Amino acid sequence: MARLHEAAPAATMDRRRFIAGTGAAAIAISGGALIHAGEAWGLEVKALKPETMLTLIKLARDIYPHDRLADRFYAVAMKPYDEKAAKDAAARADTERNVAELDALAQKQHKLPYAQVGWESQRVNLLRAIQKGKFFQGVRGGLVVSLYNQSEIWPLFGYEGESASKGGYIARGFGDITWL
Repeated sequence: MARLHEAAPAATMDRRRFIAGTGAAAIAISGGALIHAGEAWGLEVKALKPETMLTLIKLARDIYPHDRLADRFYAVAMKPYDEKAAKDAAARADTERNVAELDALAQKQHKLPYAQVGWESQRVNLLRAIQKGKFFQGVRGGLVVSLYNQSEIWPLFGYEGESASKGGYIARGFGDITWL
């Protein structure tokens, strides 16, 4: 199933889908930054290639897909890879190599780098091929903290944050869950 931010096949392309598909594309800039025109955010990349960072962001979204979350939250979640790469040449080489291997797999199957494969289902199939590997497991495990610890996204999931300072959940919100 395609996401709203992905272009639909040419046969079903209308003006609205074209605009939605092109307006949300992140653009890698060779000067060391990613610019997202559709969401009006940017990310300076210090150690990794901007294309590598773009792939990491797309990978993060494909591992934990949430249509309600903007790509900027995934960019923030993946920023530690760039920070670690800036301090550790081995970490940089390892990240670049793993992303290059994922891109090579995508090139082999779809003639495109991973981040440019248009359909989520096709990217997920690529991830199934690497899901038992150290790289995938490391990204997946790290995202649990780096993505979901962003307090800005908590309201989108109905989480009100910690409650100890407000008397705890028994006194505040324990019986409020309506979605169970």
